[in-house]
Amino acid sequence: MKMYLLSLGAGLLVGIIYSLLNVRSPAPPVIALVGLLGILIGEQAVPLVKRVLSGDPLTVSWFHSRCVPHVFGELPTGADRNGVPDRPSPRELG
Repeated sequence: MKMYLLSLGAGLLVGIIYSLLNVRSPAPPVIALVGLLGILIGEQAVPLVKRVLSGDPLTVSWFHSRCVPHVFGELPTGADRNGVPDRPSPRELG
C-alpha cells in the first residue's frame, strides 16, 4: 500500500509541476519522453550521492555497472541467448 501512496504523491507533484509550466496532461510525446529520461537520471542521483557521501571513489567502472544498465536497460546484442543472430546474414538471404 505504501508504494501506491508514494506513486500517487509523485503523480500529484508532477501534475502540479505540469500545471505551473502550462503543460497539458497527457504531455506531448517529446515532453513526456524528456520527463521519463529525467526520472531515470534522477533515480541514479541517489546512489551517486550515497557513494560520494560514504567516501567511496566514483569510478567509470562503478558508473557503467550501476547507472548505465538502469538508464539504458539491456541493449540489444544482435544475437539471441544461444548466440544466433537476430537476422539472417545477407549471404543466407541470397
